[in-house]
Amino acid sequence: MGDHFDQGQHALLNEGQENEMEIFGYRTQACRKTLCLAGSIFSLGLLPLVFYWRPAWHVWANCVPCSLQEADVVLLRTTDEFHTYIRKKVMWISLSTLNSAFGLTPDHPLITDEECIISRAIRKPDLKVRCIHVQKIRYVWNNLEGQFQKIGSLEDWLSSAKIHLKFGSGLTRREQEIRRLICGPNTIDVEITPIWKLLIKEQSVKLHRLVESHNSITVSVCGRKAGVQELESRFLVPGDLLILTGNRLQMPCDAILIDGSCVVNEGMLTGESIPVTKTPLPKTESAAPWKTQYEADYKRHVLFCGTEVIQAKGGCSGTAKALVLQTGFNTAKGDLVRSILYPKPMNFKLYRDAIRFLLCLVGTATVGMIYTLCVYVLSGEAPEEVVKKALDVITIAVPPALPAALTTGIIYAQRRLKKKGIFCISPQRINICGQLNLLCFDKTGTLTRDGLDLWGVVPCNKNGFQEVHSFASGKALPWSPLCAAMASCHSLILLDGTIQGDPLDLKMFEATTWEMAVSLEDFHIRGVPAQAVVVKPGKLASQVPVEGIAILHQFPFSSALQRMTVIVQEMGGDRMVFMKGAPERVASFCQLQTVPTSFASELQTYTTQGFRVIALAYKKLAMNHHTTALMRDKVESDLIFLGLLILENRLKEETKPVLEELISARIRTVMVTGDNLQTAITVARKSGMVSENQKVILIEANEVTGSSSASLSWKLVEKKKHIAYGHQDNYINIREETSDDDREGSYHFALSGKSFQVINQHFSSLLPKILINGTIFARMSPGQKSTLVEEFQKLDYFVGMCGDGANDCGALKMAHVGISLSEQEASVASPFTSKTPNIECVPHLIKEGRAALVTSFCMFKYMALYSMIQYVGVLLLYWETNSLSNYQFLFQDLAITTLIGVTMNLNGAYPKLVPFRPAGRLISPPLLLSVIFNILLSLTMHIVGFVLVQRQPWYSMETRSVCTVQNESIWKSTISPTIPEKNSTNGSFTSFENTTIWFLGTINCIIVALIFSKGKPFRQPTYTNYIFVLVLVIQLSVCLFILFADIPDLYRRLDLLCTPLLWRISIVIMLSSNFIVSLVVEEAIIENRALWMIIKKCFGYQSKSQYQIWQRALASDPSWPPLNQTSYSDMPEDGKGVSYSNPVFESNEERL
Repeated sequence: MGDHFDQGQHALLNEGQENEMEIFGYRTQACRKTLCLAGSIFSLGLLPLVFYWRPAWHVWANCVPCSLQEADVVLLRTTDEFHTYIRKKVMWISLSTLNSAFGLTPDHPLITDEECIISRAIRKPDLKVRCIHVQKIRYVWNNLEGQFQKIGSLEDWLSSAKIHLKFGSGLTRREQEIRRLICGPNTIDVEITPIWKLLIKEQSVKLHRLVESHNSITVSVCGRKAGVQELESRFLVPGDLLILTGNRLQMPCDAILIDGSCVVNEGMLTGESIPVTKTPLPKTESAAPWKTQYEADYKRHVLFCGTEVIQAKGGCSGTAKALVLQTGFNTAKGDLVRSILYPKPMNFKLYRDAIRFLLCLVGTATVGMIYTLCVYVLSGEAPEEVVKKALDVITIAVPPALPAALTTGIIYAQRRLKKKGIFCISPQRINICGQLNLLCFDKTGTLTRDGLDLWGVVPCNKNGFQEVHSFASGKALPWSPLCAAMASCHSLILLDGTIQGDPLDLKMFEATTWEMAVSLEDFHIRGVPAQAVVVKPGKLASQVPVEGIAILHQFPFSSALQRMTVIVQEMGGDRMVFMKGAPERVASFCQLQTVPTSFASELQTYTTQGFRVIALAYKKLAMNHHTTALMRDKVESDLIFLGLLILENRLKEETKPVLEELISARIRTVMVTGDNLQTAITVARKSGMVSENQKVILIEANEVTGSSSASLSWKLVEKKKHIAYGHQDNYINIREETSDDDREGSYHFALSGKSFQVINQHFSSLLPKILINGTIFARMSPGQKSTLVEEFQKLDYFVGMCGDGANDCGALKMAHVGISLSEQEASVASPFTSKTPNIECVPHLIKEGRAALVTSFCMFKYMALYSMIQYVGVLLLYWETNSLSNYQFLFQDLAITTLIGVTMNLNGAYPKLVPFRPAGRLISPPLLLSVIFNILLSLTMHIVGFVLVQRQPWYSMETRSVCTVQNESIWKSTISPTIPEKNSTNGSFTSFENTTIWFLGTINCIIVALIFSKGKPFRQPTYTNYIFVLVLVIQLSVCLFILFADIPDLYRRLDLLCTPLLWRISIVIMLSSNFIVSLVVEEAIIENRALWMIIKKCFGYQSKSQYQIWQRALASDPSWPPLNQTSYSDMPEDGKGVSYSNPVFESNEERL
């Protein structure tokens, strides 16, 4: 079909989203449908099968194009490089049943409210809704806008004030029923595929069990008139008001918290089972959509489906309330399940090349069919015999087991990975692991240990920073606002008598030796609600003038904001605000005069030593404000800087050896962290990611401010040999003077998430140049991590991402290979999950990926040769109107090829990573040369054997055997000496040509298997695959035994003829010559990497990968990198005009 469409026939579904699709309208035509039905009957069901695999053909055959408004069938096409088609029928939902039950009329306010998508979808006056179901999501036709829109969610354009006003009291029963009918049930159903469908679909039993419990939860719902009632979660609709009691509850939907506060375990989403505090959505008088009204992440107000509410506290109304935001597959858990059910196809060149080669084999089979028809028709054979022989050629030339053989290496690799504690939910990505050449690592919890040790605290006053208080000394921290901040500025909770929460918060609180309690109903202090967290001095704490501190309100930590704030009440004292977070962020909210002038140098002192630094600040708050009514921006202003909290984050023992192994294998390593930039640089040096003799260049970018344009500066970071503690004068980090030698050798770029974003927006033409040597990316938000991975992919890198699951989910999903070090449920979002929480799994995965990839190539070559050997042998016999018998085919297929196919892939991965990767595609010169050469060699050997046997002095068309005298009586009694007789069992002639061709072909299959079974440098040597070697020895022994044994019964069963001993020796000599020549060519030419490098150099071949093109360009650029320079964007839109884009990004996996 063409790309020209009538008005209204074509539109975009989910525009700008990951699952964006084109949608086309079609109308079924009766005459076309009748013809297709007749075709289905006459083709004996073949046509429906073709239509099943080609839904676009089904639509084009049965329908004619029309506008989407009139369509009864729609055709969807993905906008990625795969252009996958999906056919869907347009369904109708009738509201007539509600008309009789509730008196619903077209002019009812619920129907005429055009702010709601549901109302816009209802067609008047017949009260019907058109909808389609695509990948578990329901889309309804918006009559006002003339397009299909997703249903099952609250409208994104609603403001927070409108949400409180419209849904704060719940829905009426009539509204619930309308929404229930149009939005569908709140269920995440994964059907178990029936056995009869297993041929064409994959079974989903495990996934069904994973989501089964989601659909059977009882919740409390508040109705506008009905009050609170118990309801099964499957009946929930967007807009319902949930009442959250104090009991634990697994969220059955996504919901916005509008009153009270909740502590939630989001392990299913983040990979960390650390309690997260959720705050209510404020009633802001703003018309902006609720998701964009605040600087902080809107997700801090959202309770996600699948997460567990472990504590709920009431607000103004006395109970915690949440508004249902999304239901079913629209939820966070539903989206996770959909990503498993409908994974993004992997466009790995290996599989596309395999299909192309199969088509070549089909072409070869077609030639063989024509040859067969000519030979057998001219020889006067019966028509049914001609057809049978012609069809045999197809099954011989096109091995049906080829696709299965290509995946056996993956299956064995998956088993080996499982034994090492690495689990995989997307086996096809194992081959892609073999192509990885860039790996991104999160820092905290991945390269460094999870636990943070509190090293000390640096207080400050008007005179600057004071002496460090070391917690190793055992002395209690003296009472001060700093001590109060450490005791109360956290999100810890008391659960079943145990303090739980973020490890950093826990270490900080434990250092104060204070204790935690919960205020009870009889706890009467002005402004302190019941069930509030109260911290009190412990027995070991220093003397404190207050009885304790009650935490009234929290503004939780957000990785985007890099801070958290609490409002507290001192018992018998003042109301206070405490903030903790990234030092640079906290200092920006403080009064300038309270931040010491040596702040930057002091911070640098500790970050250069690899410490993690947290800043603390506070201010007093007037008592006449209600805490929940205070806006965050009002609270977080004019603070007083308190000091720095110094935490030690040590490298894991496995980190440095693994990174050294990867770097020695020429695999790029990149750090992507949310931590401080200088800390990241220090960890990169300590871990070996940046070696001692390599330079680090700091890139700082500033956004457009007023009339000034965006700026970009480049400074060389000097590694200090020693930092004397307490001497700020030793702080020299940026070296101003540079020599020409600094531009030579290896260097690494380091930049923050803010600079990365500015470069992406205003200096995008420089971005690929920076990424070529960009190694350290700090203060990166989750979204920026995903963007970075995508930008690396645009440069044709095969990118792996390794993280502990927290804030890394987007990048793990975006990368070619995502490796989660978390065992939580979130690991299902990542293709690979390691049971061992360190990066040792990464080289194991790459080794197994390389081994699996090479194994796939070995099996491809073997299956191709095996089919061609049979093909050549059969066509030669067809020349004499002869063929192989059924038992001969069976022996070759089962006893030889099947056993080889099962055991050839058992080689494990080679224990050492070499500094180059295996070929990433089948159609590569060495591999094609290997296949073509061996096909020609086998063809030559078969032709020589076929011709020579006919020229032997003992050869006669009438002679059926030349065995020894003792066997004479046997063959004379079974075969006529004068008239060639067809074997009654299989209809083929026994002949000397048949015997010769069968022995040559069968033993050649064994030889080819030995030659093609590769060992080093990607797989363990062949001799270590004991089962495979044993199988080859037994097969070869059996074949030689049959060749040299004179056993008439055996020969009769296999339809063979006895030949003179000298001819049998000649067969062995031909096979030995074939083996020697093939082995020499394979080892001396095909596998000679140095030779191919010389050939590439002679022909001037250079890699077309984008990153290598940039590397060559930068290596010849004397002005790069531009040290100690500052560049500016001419205009705020400058970057857009020269924006770097890679038009081949969609097919980046095809580049090797």
